[in-house]
Amino acid sequence: MPDITKKYTNGEVTIVWKPAVCIHSTICWKAATDLPQVFNPFIKPWIKAETATTEKLIEQIKKCPSGALSFYINNEMVNGQL
Repeated sequence: MPDITKKYTNGEVTIVWKPAVCIHSTICWKAATDLPQVFNPFIKPWIKAETATTEKLIEQIKKCPSGALSFYINNEMVNGQL
């Protein structure tokens, strides 16, 4: 699989998805995991970051066992740079 990186944002936080890293655990999108309105692999785009709060998104992304999902806070300074 090519090295693809996709980004989705709700304005405050950007979700970074690396499909080549994904192990398809389904933790992000199963209804029992709390955010099926955000993560839905049956539609495109499959991530709708604007449908949840930043806090909920971060909480869910941290559950990703493969690291295929990560995030960064928009406009936050990192090492003195935006």
